[in-house]
Amino acid sequence: MAATETHQTIETVFRIEQARLIAGLVRMVRDVGLAEDLAQDALVAALSEWPKTGVPRNPDAWLMAAAKRRAIDGFRRKKMLARKHAEIGRDLEGESVDPVADIVTAMDDDLGDELLGLIFTACHPVLSPEARAALTLRLIGGLTTDEIARAFLSSEATIAQRIVRAKKTLGKAGLTYEVPRGPERKERLASVLEVIYLIFNEGYAATAGEDLIRPALCAEAQRLGRILSGLAPGEAEVFGLLALMEIQASRLNTRTAPDGSPVPLTEQNRARWDQLLIRRGLAALARAEALGGAGGPYALQAALAACHARARKADETDWQRIAALYDTLLEVMPSPVVDLNRAVAHSMAFGPEAGLALVKEIERAGTLRDYAPMPAAKGDFLFRAGRLTEARAEFERAAALTRNEREKAFLLRRAAACGGAF
Repeated sequence: MAATETHQTIETVFRIEQARLIAGLVRMVRDVGLAEDLAQDALVAALSEWPKTGVPRNPDAWLMAAAKRRAIDGFRRKKMLARKHAEIGRDLEGESVDPVADIVTAMDDDLGDELLGLIFTACHPVLSPEARAALTLRLIGGLTTDEIARAFLSSEATIAQRIVRAKKTLGKAGLTYEVPRGPERKERLASVLEVIYLIFNEGYAATAGEDLIRPALCAEAQRLGRILSGLAPGEAEVFGLLALMEIQASRLNTRTAPDGSPVPLTEQNRARWDQLLIRRGLAALARAEALGGAGGPYALQAALAACHARARKADETDWQRIAALYDTLLEVMPSPVVDLNRAVAHSMAFGPEAGLALVKEIERAGTLRDYAPMPAAKGDFLFRAGRLTEARAEFERAAALTRNEREKAFLLRRAAACGGAF
């Protein structure tokens, strides 16, 4: 195998195994930053050795062994064996004959749940949602800081600093780097799901920039969701979120026109929706419901998405069921955005005036005053009600609020379609 091919193989193997490698190491050394450094050291060793010796039969085991050797060498050099014993959970009683051998033994223990533990650590609530998302994409997704920066339209330096600060914060927090149990697990799981969905949403409806969607981010969130569902097979909301992402992602290819402008859900070519993703999503939803999680917030949103997926034509959509599901979702997960989506559903089920009545209540609260989808939805209700002058004003206001160039152009076209001065 040529050296170039070997290097490509090494990079591919490392990208696949990186998350599990770091997860195993972090449980041993109790330090995310150190674990990532050890994994990178193993990669450097592979880049040096494999072109000469060939790719080993079990490359993942080779990388882990190389990382362990680096860890042990580091422990020796720093003369901090006793402290490292404590950090990896080894309660040494008395003096050890061979302290390095104790570390090796600890590293060979079947720790279990390493990757799940790393996911819970990267998504710890002590970090901001933005820091959690960046660290998760770095450690679990294996994305470079440059890739993360481009995905979130940020600078590489900003993302790098965010990740470094996140690692330091985790180090100071004195975490156990284990999967939490009982009530703490439920609370932390909500944080994990929030981060994965944040990543997916940024890909599904970009908040800024020229592109309306960023499919690579959606795919990464789906991959994280699939990993989590395999590691936590008894968690209903994990499957609820996975179902929601799979079904939503099935429509990605039809959400934009050839020029990049958005295509409304009711106008999308449903024959082009990805049926494999829909089947996966419906299966995950069925699993969530079988686990007793039909009333969870992600499962309810997945049920909403399923209503669209099951309708072969837009006019076959069961909008009354969707409106009822939003009524339930608002009780389970009250938020202004859910309130607005509920208004849209009611406008489709019971007419635009029903939507306008609900929007009036939301406007009184004032929480969505600067939220572009609010005037966009109101403009649609007014347009369908035949109140074109008012509709044009709302579409123009929405265009002024959005930071996404494609969405802005779409809203201005809708305003122009209302006629009159523009």
